[in-house]
This record gives sequence, C-alpha cells and structure tokens, in this order.
Amino acid sequence: MIFNRQTLFLLALATLLAACSTKQDLFVDYTDSAIDYTGRVDSSGQANVKLYWSGTSIKLNFEGESIAALLEDDKGDNYYNVLVDDDSIFILRPDTTKRYYQLASGLPQGKHTVEVFKRTEFNRGETSFYGFKIVGNPKILPRLSTAKLKFEFYGNSISAGYAVEDFSGKDSPDSTYTNNYRSYAAITARNFEADYRCICRSGIGIMISWFPQIMPEIYDRLDPSNVNGIWNFDLYTPDIVVINLMQNDSWLVNRPEHPEFKNRFGDTAPDEDFIIKSYQQFVSKIRGHYPKANIICALGTMDATREGSKWPGYVKSAVDNLNDLRVSTHFMPYKGTSGHPSIEEQEEMANSLTQFINENILK
Repeated sequence: MIFNRQTLFLLALATLLAACSTKQDLFVDYTDSAIDYTGRVDSSGQANVKLYWSGTSIKLNFEGESIAALLEDDKGDNYYNVLVDDDSIFILRPDTTKRYYQLASGLPQGKHTVEVFKRTEFNRGETSFYGFKIVGNPKILPRLSTAKLKFEFYGNSISAGYAVEDFSGKDSPDSTYTNNYRSYAAITARNFEADYRCICRSGIGIMISWFPQIMPEIYDRLDPSNVNGIWNFDLYTPDIVVINLMQNDSWLVNRPEHPEFKNRFGDTAPDEDFIIKSYQQFVSKIRGHYPKANIICALGTMDATREGSKWPGYVKSAVDNLNDLRVSTHFMPYKGTSGHPSIEEQEEMANSLTQFINENILK
C-alpha cells in the first residue's frame, strides 16, 4: 500500500493526538464530592481546604497512570503518609511553595486508591490542599465507604503517636518521628474499619498542660489555634468516643515551680475533689455534643497507670458520679519502659482497647 505525503501527515497527526488523549490531565478540585475527607477540615476558603489535626486524611478512588496532589504548607514541618492501593506507603513532607507532589506513577490499568494521611500534630502548622491531578486515561471513581462505626479520640502525646518511630528511644521532639497512623487510636479504628477522628496534642491535660491551652479550651475548635474557629459537631457523630487524658496532669500538679501551675492553681495544688470534678466536667461536655455515643474513659500506658497511682481512681470516681450507663472506664496496663510508647506498645494498647470494645460495647 502506498501513502502520499498528505496521508502520512494525517496518520502521524492522528497518532500524536491519540497519544495526547491517553496522557491528558484531569484536575480534581478539592470541592469534588468524590474526595473523602477524614477529620476536622476547613473548606470555607475560596481556593483550598485546610488540614490541622493529627490523623486527618484525604482519599480518592480513580483510574489513571499517575496522580499528584497540589499542596502548600505554612511551615514545611508537616509529614504525611501516602498510601497507594493500601499496599504501599511513603512519607511526604510538603514545603512552603504551592506545587504538585507526585503520589504515584506507572500505575497499571484499573481501579486505584490514594490516601494522604497527616502524621504530625497541629503545632507543626497547617497544610492547604487544592486538589489532585490525574494523568493517563484519567477517571474519577465514586467513594465506596464501608465504615459501620465512627470513632473519635481525645488525647495527648500517646494518642498522637509522639516519637513512635524514634527507634533510639530518646523521645526526639523532631516531627519526623511522630506518626499518628501508628498510634493505638488509629490502629483501633482500622481494626473496626471505622471512620476516625483524633483531637490530640502532646503535653496537653484537662486541668493543666505544659503550655497555656488545656483540652477543654480547644476540643471544640475546627482550627485548634483559632479561638473563634468553632467546630460544628453536627457534621460528625461518633458511635464511640475514647478519652485518654490526665497523664500530663499527673505530672504537672506536682510541679509548683512550673509557670502553668502558677497560672492555673496559684500556690496550692488541686485536691482530689477538684481533679475528679474537672475530669467529670469534660466528659459531660462530650456527652452534651453526643447524647447517644458510648464514651470510654481510658488511661494508659505511661506512669499514670503504674501500680499505686491514684489517677485511675480519679477517673473511675468521675465516671461513677456521672451515673451514665454509656460511659465506661478502661485502664491499659503500665508499660514499664521509659519514654513514650513504642510501635509495639502502641499495638498492644490497640489490642487491649479493641478487646474491651468487642466484649463490652459491641457484644
């Protein structure tokens, strides 16, 4: 068969156009309903969604050869786990420049899932997410949520997964080593294939923290750093709430020289009645937002649960005073090692909590 120049040109053009069509870009704006957000996110802005809290995630089902996320971090000190098809994971650290970050490439034909999960705490700053870009026969697939339960955790460094990946055992404050994904809280939620929210901050307490804010002052915020940014509790109603606080209180009530002791208590440490009532009042706040939720008042596994500690008793007394059949206690055994819980210890906590839920709430 003989082709003239014009025919050859048209064939070449058609081939080029076909190649271009298979490599076309598809931008998925942050407002697209196919994107599945987990956590308290702020979509009130004109151009992006803000990510603050530990464990916040963005998930999308799609078809395509590659996918990237358009991100911008205000400090460059946040870390994210990127999970592709639930079988591979790498760490992403967005910088302060708005740009695309490649999440996956060279993907085979068919359905894929990508999730961007916030490892770090809100004190590391906020991240702005603008959307995804898919290349190579791109297609957005619908959300396929199979979650039967909704969880919400309120906690401190233990729930945050602080230093969980510092294998030196030195409890480094570098945000590289914090990973909420490997905390007992996130693991427990995954054990039940449940929706997950985590309201946490290392060093925080109910009566006193290592810094000015305490949990009762920030637990109801969308942006934890903004006193005027109140979260709408009607947007998410958990079936199970886990409160694991008082570890920092147990340390700081014995430090009269600490600035926050003087700020909160003056010269006199709180007595047992004050401690119990403070805890009781916080649980009552949670109950006010979630009238039907099961609330687990947990404690552990650092030295607030060591043998002879009075703090489990304080929590139990507060729960007894509430006289609420849907409020229970669960104390995870003292781990008996220095520093914050390791990966293995976080997994043991998750196993303990999972067993408790199965035997006492879902039975």
